[in-house]
Amino acid sequence: MTVITERERYIKTLTFGNPDKIPLNPGGPRESTILRWRSEGLVEGMDPLRFIYETLGIDRGATGGDTHGFFLNTKMNPMFEEKVLKHENDHYIVRDWMGAVVEISDAFDVTYLRSAKDFVTRKWHKFPVETREDWERMRTRYDANDISRMPENLREIADQINGRDFPLSVSINGPFWQLREWMGMENLCVAFLDEPEFVGEMIEFWCGFVARLLEKSLSVVRVDRVQISEDMAYKAHSMISPQLTRRFLQPVYEKWAAVLRACKVPVIDMDSDGFVEDLIPVWIDSGISACNPIEAAAHNDIVKYRRMFGQSMAYSGGIDKRAIAAGGETMKAEVMRVVPPLLAGGGFIPGCDHGVPPDISLHNFMEYTELLAHLTGWL
Repeated sequence: MTVITERERYIKTLTFGNPDKIPLNPGGPRESTILRWRSEGLVEGMDPLRFIYETLGIDRGATGGDTHGFFLNTKMNPMFEEKVLKHENDHYIVRDWMGAVVEISDAFDVTYLRSAKDFVTRKWHKFPVETREDWERMRTRYDANDISRMPENLREIADQINGRDFPLSVSINGPFWQLREWMGMENLCVAFLDEPEFVGEMIEFWCGFVARLLEKSLSVVRVDRVQISEDMAYKAHSMISPQLTRRFLQPVYEKWAAVLRACKVPVIDMDSDGFVEDLIPVWIDSGISACNPIEAAAHNDIVKYRRMFGQSMAYSGGIDKRAIAAGGETMKAEVMRVVPPLLAGGGFIPGCDHGVPPDISLHNFMEYTELLAHLTGWL
């Protein structure tokens, strides 16, 4: 009997192959969710999914649901000095590492501005790129020849991990995401119309910067998935029209996809919250092969999308977090609505349609994970 590795299972699943089982990845709880679960029986200091899997009798190490990350540093260098500018009315006003002036509740601290540890509301006051002079200064922080952008011992690492049995992933910011970090959402959207040449110049720079890093690293280290973080949609509409997406962003995606195909990367995955139905055709035409998390509350219907787009697009996520929170028959109805039809066609790793929020109890999440484990072949 041929034994399939986690890596092979992951690739076969998202490329419409024939894996023995489907990777199990029910979703990742945020900090506030973990805090709740500790009051409901989660062992202090124990990884939540490990606890759930062990309770259910599943070997987490074999499920193939987690991709390991490969270090590729696309962040600005040097970063801005993080600094609290003001503390008043139970809020901090902070200059973050990206140079933006941001306001958050003092229930949190600046570390919450570095990574998505929890669901934290923030307000932006100022962005680092407001003029062409700001942009000229900003671009100097992104040198593709900077030796800190990838491990010095890249070939040695490649020798150690290219024969691995687990899936390996790299994440990069898409052009819309990156320009939004530099300019802010409203400023960027206005600039698309009022200063298209300026926007095009920044997009072209970001495209080339990332492409050079991908070529240099992935021609040596073989990765299984590159995730493009883009977050370009609201609850009911995209933040940028499909027409503007094709004009400004599609050439970037096509360039990157060509680089990744040359480096034999099997899964090119687009990560965007919100309503993505109008964007999926653009992504397909651009060479994107998978997307996530397909949020149900944003009017996405993953079952409908499979009918619309067939095997042109694979998916991860898609299960309504609100149904998981409700538990019981509501949860079961949602899982059975989504999972069996999508699994039948391949190209699908089912899971919660975003980070797991704190209104989902440990009991309900465990019940949901158990059902998912049965449907994907782990129980």
